Amino acid sequence: MLIGGGRTPYDAADVWGDHMAAWQPYLWSPDGELNMYRDRIVARIRDVVRNDGWASAAVTRTIDNVIGADFRPIFKPDWMALRAMTGIKAFDHIWANEYGQAMDAYYRMWAYDPGRYNDTQRALTVPQQMALAFRHKCVDGDALGMLHWRPERVGRGRAMYATTLQVIDPDRLSNPQLKFDQNTMRGGVEVDDDGAAVGYWIRRAHQGDWFSAGESLHWDRIPRETEWGRPIIVHDFDHDRAAQHRGGAGILTPVLQRLKMLVKYDSAELDAAIINAIFAAYIESPFDDEFVQEAFDDGEKLKTYNDYRREFHEDRNIAIGNARISHLFPGEKMGFADAARPATNFADFESAVLRNVAAGTGTSAQMISQNWADVNYSSYRAAMLEVWKTFHRRRTNFATGFGQPVVCALVEEVMEVDELPLPAGAPPFMQYRVAYSRARWMGPGRGYVDPEKERKGAILGMDAGLSTLEDEVSELAGADWREKVAQRAVEREFFKELGMPIPQALQGVDATEAQRPPEAQ
Repeated sequence: MLIGGGRTPYDAADVWGDHMAAWQPYLWSPDGELNMYRDRIVARIRDVVRNDGWASAAVTRTIDNVIGADFRPIFKPDWMALRAMTGIKAFDHIWANEYGQAMDAYYRMWAYDPGRYNDTQRALTVPQQMALAFRHKCVDGDALGMLHWRPERVGRGRAMYATTLQVIDPDRLSNPQLKFDQNTMRGGVEVDDDGAAVGYWIRRAHQGDWFSAGESLHWDRIPRETEWGRPIIVHDFDHDRAAQHRGGAGILTPVLQRLKMLVKYDSAELDAAIINAIFAAYIESPFDDEFVQEAFDDGEKLKTYNDYRREFHEDRNIAIGNARISHLFPGEKMGFADAARPATNFADFESAVLRNVAAGTGTSAQMISQNWADVNYSSYRAAMLEVWKTFHRRRTNFATGFGQPVVCALVEEVMEVDELPLPAGAPPFMQYRVAYSRARWMGPGRGYVDPEKERKGAILGMDAGLSTLEDEVSELAGADWREKVAQRAVEREFFKELGMPIPQALQGVDATEAQRPPEAQ
């Protein structure tokens, strides 16, 4: 006999009780539970993002905090790995800094080209492409890109490099002729016996593009990479389960039903409030069956009745002072609409759904609603620390899954066509591509809730050796510390040229120490 009195050791396994008997979900495979329903889920999510402010805000706030306006790599080659693998002592931190700054410059020339030669379709800069790809990941579950080689664009004041990136709508990734998944074909991803992706089947045009209907009926098999390992297709998604080959339909999937319920409830309350505002009062008049029939037949009796009512109201304009007294026609009654809108429980319901959406998307309710009235510094700081963990994870995962393969392809070309500070005997790129293309991806900073407190904390952390200037500048400001230091040097020299007193913050450590009293030095 079981201690709990049930028929199973776990209540979660109960199939007889009233609460659990009807709950019999199927044990689906990772691809089987999503791929068949992916298009329907994504279409619904896109619809709610287009038409609901909160759904749009959840996606927008996530993109703004994870990617921002200038998502970019700061190159930091793994000099310790290169030294250990090759034995070349010239691979040191000084070389790594020189190589990183040179590679940063080459990347900027490619990524921010005003001619948009970095984009296969010549529409976006690389940071804009990264934001677009991440938006697809948030909404659709997949970020999909293709690296092209366009040597005909190079030269004559045009492109510097032949590497181009094209962001592809994930809808175009599907099984040829929309066949069901097979052992080696999962949602358009061709896999080998190990389950590793080896090719991607992509429509030539979107199935919803009427102007390219013929092209949408053809699929092309694109290999994952070249024979020597250069990436061609870049496919990034969050892996919720092992052996999964397509994304889980975006961050709004778990809360989509509640969002739709809120949209309906909100619309109903708004309609009721509008009706109450328009029809504040009304008059009831008697109509029998004969009058109703004549209303459809345009009868004389109904016309005569309405003429009497009109004359009655026009003749009896009774008032005391400026206040009019209503004198109703015999058989009429005055009614008033109930203006109690929205309902008393509407705000609580709205707040509960908002918190559910925030929890499901990894944001905070205040970020989605932009209402900060009910929080103080401590509560907001605590909430943002938790939210920032999710943002940091998403940024790191996207940088690893989508950004890094793109950068790896560019570094390969740069090392072939440009001069980089490499020591004698340095191995080729493909032999140690991980070390050569290693980078730290920079997104928007965490920002400040209380600038004074947080900046003092940053200084204390650096003084205690718990963090570096690079850490603090990137986390709080989302900037490269070298650019900040260089700018401070420029500003200091500019003050000198103009003969103006240099602010204490720009005077440097020696000058600051000299200004302190002797007992404090």
